[in-house]
Amino acid sequence: MADFEVTLSGSKLKDLLTRDDGLQGLIEDVLNQVLEAQMTEHIGAGRHERSETRQAYRNGHRMRRLYSRVGPLSLRVPQSRDGGFSTEVFRRYQRSEQALVLALMEMVVNGVSTRKVTAITEELCGASFSKSTVSQLCMELDLRVETWNERSLSDTRYPLVIVDALVIKVRKDKAVRPISALTAIGISDSGHREILGLSLGDSENEASWNRMFSWLKQRGLRDVFLIVSDAHQGLRNAADRHLQGVIWQRCQVHFRRNILGLTPKNHRAQMAGLLEKVLKAEEHEEAWKAFAVLAEQMGGKADKAIDDLENGLEDALAVLMLPEKYRKRLRTTNMAERLNEEIRRRERVIRIFPNEDSALRLIGALLAEQHETWSTGRRYLGMTEFLEWEEEWNRSNRENSSPARLKAMQA
Repeated sequence: MADFEVTLSGSKLKDLLTRDDGLQGLIEDVLNQVLEAQMTEHIGAGRHERSETRQAYRNGHRMRRLYSRVGPLSLRVPQSRDGGFSTEVFRRYQRSEQALVLALMEMVVNGVSTRKVTAITEELCGASFSKSTVSQLCMELDLRVETWNERSLSDTRYPLVIVDALVIKVRKDKAVRPISALTAIGISDSGHREILGLSLGDSENEASWNRMFSWLKQRGLRDVFLIVSDAHQGLRNAADRHLQGVIWQRCQVHFRRNILGLTPKNHRAQMAGLLEKVLKAEEHEEAWKAFAVLAEQMGGKADKAIDDLENGLEDALAVLMLPEKYRKRLRTTNMAERLNEEIRRRERVIRIFPNEDSALRLIGALLAEQHETWSTGRRYLGMTEFLEWEEEWNRSNRENSSPARLKAMQA
């Protein structure tokens, strides 16, 4: 859209400081000016302007209400005689905001809210509501979230995948139960990040991850080279079963946290300094030399931590096999953790979801928006070097595992 000027009247600015609905009125005024500017751009001429570039004629307005955090906004949507004018203002209204309001509304409708929640929903929605209203509002958003979450993945390859889980609380079978929201993020051959999907499971166990990976494969996930996750044995078993041959990178942040948790408090500072040298090594040999120094200096002080470090170190160093430029961003699940923080920020408002559909709607809407931002934005990684390296790595493995090669090795 071309640049345009927004005019703010003195009365609107005064209302902003003196009236409770001042911000609501100001935003309403600005959006109405945006709609008029979009119409001018669409028809190629201003109001009552004679122009050779004119492509259509105005045909009045229709009123449209847009619900927002500052209250309901009454917008005057311009109409054109040819019926060809449309605006992105309503389509771009964030789905996560809709889902947040709907979740709060459901809490009230289902009788599980407090007076505070009731006040919040009335302020957000600007009107009272009923079960039928909630149902009607949910239908469109549910369809949009489901369409995104069930889309085919077969047209794109995602060689790098990061998976994580988040525990939330949901009312289920007349009780409040913890369930896990499982998410998968993929980095495609083009280097763009995409959120591959969201699945709800009873807990973060092997059965839930089996369903998650099976579902992703049914939708077309293939040829995953590296998966990054926390050291959850059920997750590892499920990944080995459904993504045969995948290389596993253990999240170094979680690994470091586990090691320090096993270290006595009075030795943690020393352990942290030595562990940093191990995990930040640029080569395997360098890392194991740093581990030997750590084991010697911490021996007798934190033997359990040393044992766990030795047993898990190889998995935490898997990323060192990749070209150097890819290691920093694939050492950890930080990308997924930051996404979880955004989910938590909204989930704290809800605290307890009224049902699983509500949880899927709110989290799914947020993830769908983030997916659009990532997939249409700048590349996260330049993948040319990785793809060349991967091809050479696969070729070398095929040669080393060929029958002739194996027979020669046995001889």
